[in-house]
Amino acid sequence: MSSKCAECVFKSKAASKLTFEQLGHLAENCASVTLKKGSVLMQQGALSSNIAYLKKGLAKIHIKGPYHEQIIKIIKAPEYLGLPNTFGDKINNYSATVLEDSEVCFIDIDTFKYLLANNEKFAYEIILSLCNNELGSFKKCATRTQKQIRGNVADVLLDMSNRVYDSDDFEIPISREEIANLIDKSRESVSRVLSEFEKDGILKISGKKIEILDKEKLKLIFETG
Repeated sequence: MSSKCAECVFKSKAASKLTFEQLGHLAENCASVTLKKGSVLMQQGALSSNIAYLKKGLAKIHIKGPYHEQIIKIIKAPEYLGLPNTFGDKINNYSATVLEDSEVCFIDIDTFKYLLANNEKFAYEIILSLCNNELGSFKKCATRTQKQIRGNVADVLLDMSNRVYDSDDFEIPISREEIANLIDKSRESVSRVLSEFEKDGILKISGKKIEILDKEKLKLIFETG
């Protein structure tokens, strides 16, 4: 007897700790969907009845604040979304929107809780992921608030190059206004800094396509900015 979750090539590290029977139970209580770029994966304020597993693609996490909507971070697959709501108030505390065509599995919350309670290795990997994400958020918060705009823009570009695309030549998935939102700066300031980086020979820019020409200089700006 086969299991679609057992055979999935996008299994998370946590899911790989499940037994074949548990993977079968998971397969019976999840739905895999393909979302087009710009689709809302999770809506802030809506009732949370699923854990979303982004198994392929890219998404942005954003939250409505008192004055405007704030982009919190960019998520690259594979990653679970909605975990803080699992044992919370069952209301989505943020929204998630895919930045490119993506594949997502929606897992029933009760099934997810059952797996946490009945497989300690699965639970450990989930807790480890939550801890790493929290520590990463702390570091990003310090970077945003303590660095000047050149350092913040350099941070975004290096993150795209190193973590998201593993390449120095990529098409950035968010607009300049969204970059500004991500680092709490103005769109005009972001555009100015990108133009300066291009003038200094650090970048080559063509629309949303960016090529990092001098990564060491960009790293230096991040470290000292």
